Amino acid sequence: MSGLVPRLAVALAQHVALSLSALAISLAIAVPLGIVVARSRRFGGAILAVFGTIYTIPSLAALALLVPVLGLGFGTALVALVAYAQMILTRSVATAVRGVPPALVDAAQGLGLSPLQRFYRVELPQALPSIVGGLRIATVAIIAIANLAAWIDAGGLGTLIFDGLRRDIPAEIIAGALGSATLALIADGLLRALEETARKRAAIF
Repeated sequence: MSGLVPRLAVALAQHVALSLSALAISLAIAVPLGIVVARSRRFGGAILAVFGTIYTIPSLAALALLVPVLGLGFGTALVALVAYAQMILTRSVATAVRGVPPALVDAAQGLGLSPLQRFYRVELPQALPSIVGGLRIATVAIIAIANLAAWIDAGGLGTLIFDGLRRDIPAEIIAGALGSATLALIADGLLRALEETARKRAAIF
């Protein structure tokens, strides 16, 4: 049991690093794509169709398909997680941008704000609560799917779960499962609080 604690700490650090990396990259991709989806029906439908198709592929199957191309390890798991998060995040951003009251946009335009200024000063604050809501859902999904990263030698809490199953060590299985669940609950709670804060600020605006 004493050797389990250091292993849990390492696995947790790997899991957090993988999840945060996937979220950062996913958000950087999803925000501009979400704006495109919100503003362009032609390209928006195609983008969501592609991401929707990817999202329907079972995560384990997706990893298996990527391994022959990208090999084993952190990078392959990162690509898979980013791809899975895109459907949730891109749709959330698009929905949030479309939900901004037109009257506010018109008022900002009447004040002479440029399109970029309108986005950062008016549209983004109004859209932020919904974007954070999508980020919260994507975060929990990524933390859960990241457990499978251990299957392709990418580390994480899944290493304890798979190793415990292989060697019939319940303590490892429980440690990995509880660690992943706790991490997801903490992330959900923090982002839920951030979502509520963003919602209050949007209401004041």
